[in-house]
Amino acid sequence: MVMLSFEDARAKVIDMISSRAASDARSRVATVDIARDPASALGRILAEDVTADRNYPPFDRSIRDGYAVRAADAKDPGARLLLIGESRAGVAFDGVVSAGQCVRILTGAAVPRGANSVIMLEHTRVEGDAVVLSQGVRPGQHYVLAGAECRIGETVLTQGARLSFTEIAMAAEVGHAQLRVARRPRVAIVSTGDELVAVDQTPGPYQIRNSNSASLAAQVSLAGGEPLIEPSARDDVDDLRARIERGLDESDMLLLSGGVSVGRYDLVETVLRDMGAEFFFDAVAVRPGKPVVFGWCRGKPVFGLPGNPVSTMVTFELFAVPAIELLSGFRPQPLPFIVAKLAHPIFEKGDVAHFLPARVKWPATQAGADGTLAVVPVVEALFWEGSGDIGAVVRGNCFLLVQQSHQQLEAGEWVDVLLRRGVF
Repeated sequence: MVMLSFEDARAKVIDMISSRAASDARSRVATVDIARDPASALGRILAEDVTADRNYPPFDRSIRDGYAVRAADAKDPGARLLLIGESRAGVAFDGVVSAGQCVRILTGAAVPRGANSVIMLEHTRVEGDAVVLSQGVRPGQHYVLAGAECRIGETVLTQGARLSFTEIAMAAEVGHAQLRVARRPRVAIVSTGDELVAVDQTPGPYQIRNSNSASLAAQVSLAGGEPLIEPSARDDVDDLRARIERGLDESDMLLLSGGVSVGRYDLVETVLRDMGAEFFFDAVAVRPGKPVVFGWCRGKPVFGLPGNPVSTMVTFELFAVPAIELLSGFRPQPLPFIVAKLAHPIFEKGDVAHFLPARVKWPATQAGADGTLAVVPVVEALFWEGSGDIGAVVRGNCFLLVQQSHQQLEAGEWVDVLLRRGVF
């Protein structure tokens, strides 16, 4: 099987799941109640359009504290207007503003009938029952017309949108308390290896705790899935097959970590092949994470990720995230790259793309003869001890991409930086 670039491998994942499973995912829906539990909607994929139940704002709304006036009476500084009442949020002035009059108004309050402008409080002074203006106003100043934000029946949220706090606020504003959302895809996680013990156990001299299942569960949740952590599998064909069968039975997608290289005890591909799996790739030109497997087994997508923790983290972001998005009924999003200036030279080698643990900062730097400041992102790669070094990733906040075609980089070059999910 030909080794793919990480871009081609990611495209293969998107193509296969789009054609085989995405339509089924969109048909599985649940309901969340944002009136009782708004957090239950966070990160979910909307399975319906949401429309406005009335005009917003439902009245002409002031955006400043001040006075509601007729612009014709207040066009010149020094104008003197009779104060006849007050309009505040939730309690509107019930009268009409006539010639030579004004009404005290607070932010969010309804502009009274007859008024067509608002002058800010700091541009006035009160003298007895009159308000004197220190500057003139124009019609339409400092208020929002009824229906300017959206009108009754207008679609304010579209099917397929991911719900963050802003979308939840919009749904709440238009009274859409019950939201139909796509069901989170269940993602089974099976780590492999005789050296693994549970996180809450004390490892022996040559054992390690199963951190991959913990990190993958967190990454699955951040990507919009529901993680199902299975017991780890030993380096034994029968035990591994039993864990894989259980994971496939309980989930919409299976993640395996470890056992995908070419060693004597790397059994994942052998067991999956015996189970009738179809493979689309089993190596990607990327470091860390070259021996990564993507296939289809018993009607479900399966990923075999490398066992070293940083390799697992990187390959999950590159390949498993778009799979979870599609299984959630969401369109796959581009990788969250930004460009930054490199703080120091880098010299890598090998016929692969490198994702190096790194830290990006936004220091203010002077730019131009006028002395203006520009905020330019600067990135530095962190020293690391290879793909088992979780600490290097903890110290960073991103991965610096060194492309396969350009592996000798000079300080000051613009480079691609993959932001770490959950940090930004």
